Amino acid sequence: MRRILGIDPGSRRTGFGVIEVAGPHLTYVASGCIRSPEETLAQRLHTIHEEVAALVRAYRPGEAVIENVFVRRNAAAALKLGQARGAALCALAGCGLPVYEYSPAQVKQAVVGRGRAEKVQVQHMVQALLGLAAPPPADAADALACAICHGHRGPALVALAAGGPS
Repeated sequence: MRRILGIDPGSRRTGFGVIEVAGPHLTYVASGCIRSPEETLAQRLHTIHEEVAALVRAYRPGEAVIENVFVRRNAAAALKLGQARGAALCALAGCGLPVYEYSPAQVKQAVVGRGRAEKVQVQHMVQALLGLAAPPPADAADALACAICHGHRGPALVALAAGGPS
């Protein structure tokens, strides 16, 4: 059984989701949102780093997955998102976890079947795939979707990285 921590980075809200994968079976463990205080960017990044490390200690995942930065038009927002992602990556690496990365389109394709799916579609499919009573909040759903994506695609990536067949 594999325990996977998914992270959907954000400078104000960072979603997280933890699942267990046993073959084709997915089991929900936990999810939520790290809310960064309305302080300086440096303090928000520190909060993300500390909270992600605390999640690793609490849930003891064997691997982590994080969504790549998606850039639209606002360069300043993309830079802050990249910094939040960096804080989370440093925490994950500092805890000794192997970290995998997927684009938003790859995550949506794996979970919804369409790379340009809307957030509500991702929430609905995460709810259905994990047997949840209600759809999770958007940030948590995105993090769970990252973990689900890796749960399905990850074994092939791990085998390729090790130099063997999947």
